[in-house]
Amino acid sequence: MTRETSARALWLINGLTLLAAVIFLSPVLYSIWMSFQTSDAYYSGGVDFTLRNYDVAVGQYNFARYLLNSVIVSGIVTLLGISFATMAAFAFARFEFPGGNLMFGAVVATLMIPSHITLIPNYLTLARAGMLDSYAGLILPAISSGFAAFFLRQYIRGIPRALDEAAYMDGATPLKVLWRVIVPISKPAIFSMALQLFIAEWNNYIWPLVAISESDLFTLQIGLARLYRVNPGEDVIDWPLVMAASTITILPVLLGFVLVERHLVRGITMGAVK
Repeated sequence: MTRETSARALWLINGLTLLAAVIFLSPVLYSIWMSFQTSDAYYSGGVDFTLRNYDVAVGQYNFARYLLNSVIVSGIVTLLGISFATMAAFAFARFEFPGGNLMFGAVVATLMIPSHITLIPNYLTLARAGMLDSYAGLILPAISSGFAAFFLRQYIRGIPRALDEAAYMDGATPLKVLWRVIVPISKPAIFSMALQLFIAEWNNYIWPLVAISESDLFTLQIGLARLYRVNPGEDVIDWPLVMAASTITILPVLLGFVLVERHLVRGITMGAVK
């Protein structure tokens, strides 16, 4: 293949990639553009730029509070979930103990249980504990992830045991080996799984809908769903206002993706480079 042919092939690939990116992003870009239009301009087909929709969503419909609730709940769930999953994965990958294989099989089996089946048991348990309508009620049912433990266990098993043994010979405890040897090497997998846990909790709609009735504890997903019903009985929905609220909902996730994108790609491709 000549240099000219290679250059044309590269331009073609870049062009197709750019076209695919525009197609995939077009709904998001259109939603963001719509959020800056007045309702009258949107329904008349005109253009009238305004920031009022964001002011109304944050001030009148309390989306600043919903955003804070989502950040608190998703952040704590991610921190606790990835911590417990890493410790469980380390134990399953490095230690042999009676019933270890059976316990790991039970963890894997939880991946086949639909999440909706646990709604009623979780609701009854937290109701008896008096934890409904609280941050604890939103957080506790989500801090264990069988998939995260399984994923990290498989990654840790690929780390040479000689590194652990060298640390033990220097007097390290298992907790120090985990923190100073395993965690630094496993950063791509940990960041990748943490982002997935954060996105899953950020988009969680069913459990907050069941567990929370106090409006001050609503998450963004509940607030966004209720925004459709602010004017019951009216046929016209203020779509620019809804799109402004939707933009507030997706921006933190996009920001988080940008911050850990490098680690996420390494985590996804790590199996191919071993």
